[in-house]
Amino acid sequence: MEILGIDIGGSGMKGAIINSETGELITERFRIPTPSSRKPKAMSKTFKEIVEHFNYDGPVGCGFPSIIKKGVCKAPGNLHESWVGVNAETLFSEACGLPVTVINDADAAGYAVMNYGIGKDKVGLVIMVTIGTGLGSGVFFNGELIPNFELGQIPYRKYEKIEHYAAASIKERKDLSFKKWGKRFNIFLELIETIFCPDHIILGGGTSKDFDEFKKWIKIDTPVIPAELGNHAGLIGAAVATMHPHVKN
Repeated sequence: MEILGIDIGGSGMKGAIINSETGELITERFRIPTPSSRKPKAMSKTFKEIVEHFNYDGPVGCGFPSIIKKGVCKAPGNLHESWVGVNAETLFSEACGLPVTVINDADAAGYAVMNYGIGKDKVGLVIMVTIGTGLGSGVFFNGELIPNFELGQIPYRKYEKIEHYAAASIKERKDLSFKKWGKRFNIFLELIETIFCPDHIILGGGTSKDFDEFKKWIKIDTPVIPAELGNHAGLIGAAVATMHPHVKN
């Protein structure tokens, strides 16, 4: 089955059509910058543009950068505060005229990696961390998703949340070397290890492709590995979520 997956981030909204059996992209990824306002109305228009680009008519899966409960956004994440309380599924469905399934973006990426990538057949507690504008996280126990673990929201020192200290966007904004940023990111991983004692940590998002540049600064005992699916994991997981309603919360 061919399903359109859309991955929404703080800087860009991306789409591609996915083969649900293999998890492979069967089209090129199409990207539009996230509207600068990051408000619901503007983003729903961009969502519609992505659907229309593919001339697509079918169910759409969407990975969204915030806590999603039964389709409703429960926190603004890196978007505008007006998202809180908005039913994202209804908003996007009405914008494009198609049924839309919305799940947390890191949950989507993790779902893809656990079913099609390096996380397949891994047991115990596995935490997927997506490194981007923020720090997303998807948590799995024996392959089953535990939704909406937003570990990037953990407060740290003077920061309201640790993603304001250790996300990839901070590395870019402050022009940090991989060494300096890697040490910051390691502090985040140390918190995860202390609180959850996971069996594996898998890294996704765009920065995961640079793992060799910063892995020497990762000092925790838990095995840390980059996701094979790279920056496409969110698209794949979002698309396949339309076929598996149990992944939704």
